[in-house]
Amino acid sequence: MIRRGLILALGAVALAGGLSAALVPAGAAPARKAAAPARDWTKTIVTTAEGGYRMGNPAAPVKLVEYGSLTCPHCAHFNASAKAALEARVRTGKVSFEFRNFVLNGIDVTATLLSRCAAPANYFRLTESLYAAQPQWIGRISGLPQAEKDKLKTLPEAERLARIADIGGLTQIAAAAGVTPQKGKACLADPAALARLEKMAEAAAAQGVQGTPTFFVNGKMVRADDWSAIEPEIRQAGG
Repeated sequence: MIRRGLILALGAVALAGGLSAALVPAGAAPARKAAAPARDWTKTIVTTAEGGYRMGNPAAPVKLVEYGSLTCPHCAHFNASAKAALEARVRTGKVSFEFRNFVLNGIDVTATLLSRCAAPANYFRLTESLYAAQPQWIGRISGLPQAEKDKLKTLPEAERLARIADIGGLTQIAAAAGVTPQKGKACLADPAALARLEKMAEAAAAQGVQGTPTFFVNGKMVRADDWSAIEPEIRQAGG
């Protein structure tokens, strides 16, 4: 009877909305609420006025910018080897990372236009997929017989880029990141998008960029192409 009476009493308190208060001794401090989870800044991805894609806190004290090419093997290596460590820094809000395209060749133009066709939230995921499969799609395109290459040169620009995308399998890679074949062809045929790449290349050259990857930490060019060389610069800058 005592146990049943206690259960009924607690039930009454609970229905009145005061169960936790009834169980806390008078004068005791109320229990603290669990801290809200910290914001994950890697989920914040936007395009920038310079034409790049930035991941992270826009007010981060350390801003890392990479000028890269999707056909550059050193860029692919950096992307794969630095991903976990770099995202850990970005996640805290202390470091932001911006990728700006610096196209090197015709194949690069095709891959770059398709990557920039993705929604900002999917941009880095698509770029990672392109880097991961880089040897395969470059090999398919560059391995075409000369007669096929000569035939491609005779096609209108938009048709040529679309054909290169199909031959390399870039169309399928982009589709997995939400870029439908129809949308991809539209992006490849967009003269404004191509002009944007040209302006980015001109702006990069004005900053002294001559190849890829080229990094800037808070506006200062860093002579490095891997995480082990970039990380000390980020740490010294406060990240």
